[in-house]
Amino acid sequence: MADTDDHSIQGGVSWRIRATLIALFLAAVGVIYVTNDLLTERFTNATRSRAAVRLALYSGNLMSELQRSSVVPLLLSRDPTLIGALNSTDYSQSSQRLITYAEEIGAASLLLLDNGGRVVASSDRNRIGANQQTEAYFVDARRSNDTVFIAGESASGGYSFTYSRKITSDRETIGVIVVAVDLAKFEQSWSGISDAVMVTNSEGLIILSTEPRWRGRTVEEALATQSAPSAIQRAIQATADWAALPANTFLLGESYMRNEARIPFQGWRIISFTTFASIRERVNGVLALEIMGFAMLLALTFYVTSRRALSRSVFYARESAELRALNSALQREIAERERAEKNLEVAEQTLAQSSKLAALGEMSAAVSHELNQPLAAMKTYLAGARLLLTRRRSDEALASFARIDDLIERMGAITKQLKSYARKGGDAVEPIDFKASLSSALSMMEPQLKRRKVTITRSLPPAPVMVMADRVRLEQVIINLLRNALDATKMASDPQIDLILSAGETATLTVRDNGHGIEDLDALFEPFYTTKSPGDGVGLGLAISSGIVNDLGGRLKARNGRAGGAVFEVQLPILEGGQEAAE
Repeated sequence: MADTDDHSIQGGVSWRIRATLIALFLAAVGVIYVTNDLLTERFTNATRSRAAVRLALYSGNLMSELQRSSVVPLLLSRDPTLIGALNSTDYSQSSQRLITYAEEIGAASLLLLDNGGRVVASSDRNRIGANQQTEAYFVDARRSNDTVFIAGESASGGYSFTYSRKITSDRETIGVIVVAVDLAKFEQSWSGISDAVMVTNSEGLIILSTEPRWRGRTVEEALATQSAPSAIQRAIQATADWAALPANTFLLGESYMRNEARIPFQGWRIISFTTFASIRERVNGVLALEIMGFAMLLALTFYVTSRRALSRSVFYARESAELRALNSALQREIAERERAEKNLEVAEQTLAQSSKLAALGEMSAAVSHELNQPLAAMKTYLAGARLLLTRRRSDEALASFARIDDLIERMGAITKQLKSYARKGGDAVEPIDFKASLSSALSMMEPQLKRRKVTITRSLPPAPVMVMADRVRLEQVIINLLRNALDATKMASDPQIDLILSAGETATLTVRDNGHGIEDLDALFEPFYTTKSPGDGVGLGLAISSGIVNDLGGRLKARNGRAGGAVFEVQLPILEGGQEAAE
């Protein structure tokens, strides 16, 4: 009888173990199947969205380069020096002038052709004397009264892009100016990503591509060829995956996502192909963790269910008593937490209202502080323009009005960017030359510098110092530091401001003066801290500047100089390494 009972107990335990294992297996299969579908769809949509954003960015960069270059032929066709050279056939200074223009505007090359199509001046002196009479940009420019854009195949197998315009004198055509646009630099920047990118013209031919052998083909012809080890090869990391990914196209036997966008220029389109490899890796990583978790759970379940029934009963009885005690303690703690949360909610509402009022006061003071500088400069330029008009020097007066227009645009940009003090982020970050921003800031400060006898010394490296920054906000920081240096040297007998720009591991601008120095370094960057008399400042300049530099990934530091005066350093991550610092 006892043996019968033992067998019954063992049979019941064995059945429960098998049922538990089957249930766990079915649950694991269901969870993995659902997780695979959900994560595949989610990661695919995210990848597609990022690819679409990249396409919009690439299209905007192309349009910006084309629009900037389209204005150059119109300006150069009216250059009196070039017109005079064509009339007099004296081109001794024309090539040097084109070289200077090419460096300033960033064009690939500039050509000046006489009425017979001969290159009489060029930013590339090796092309002087060449006959371009049959070139499309020369023929079409002479026939048109507007700027002509030509995209033609070059001898190297790529495409060349040129703007050209005829030059007239006394209503007679005397020559043609040609501006070559460098779009190959975009191919080089695209080749550093995992996507394959191509640009097609209105005829469907590929004119720009990360794969050189695709140029001159249609998209269908390009996809039918075997791509070289370039961006596509770097993207292919074939792995066995659980995810069923729908392919828009196939390259080298791998599935890729195709994204396409229109470029608002002569029917151009931009197309990218993004590999699904990253989606596979992310989905497979999550699935591997789930499988590992279920395997561990299965092993634990087998161990627990194999214990003897009596041992389980004793363990569960002891655990039940502990859980009841813990449950009582948790209920008491929950009641206490609910009371504390009610009190915290009332305090948070009061604090939120106070924060709104404080933020409104800080923003009002910031607007007043940052607009004082452009307003002062506008007043000076208006006075100068009035005097120039009185003396019948209208051309110089127009230049003053143009500077006033620039200042008005800058005031609009300042009011848009002032919120950087209260929140992170910026939407105009781009590669800029730190030296150019410093020069622009000094130009903005020109009226104040002329009123004060201050010695300004500059030490700059010969090469550009490229950083990722918002041009207006970076110039805003430099102007704030210069204005503080001017105020600090009011009482100095021989005021001097030193500007030192260096490019090492970081791009560093040092602003040093021989004023009275800094009294309280700890409170220097706090909002509304100022040593000026009432009415001269609100104490937000350095606080705003520090916030801007932090948003750009850099640091704004201050100290007192060894020989007296204050020293401020703006440190930003450098975009291109290997530049020598200024001596």
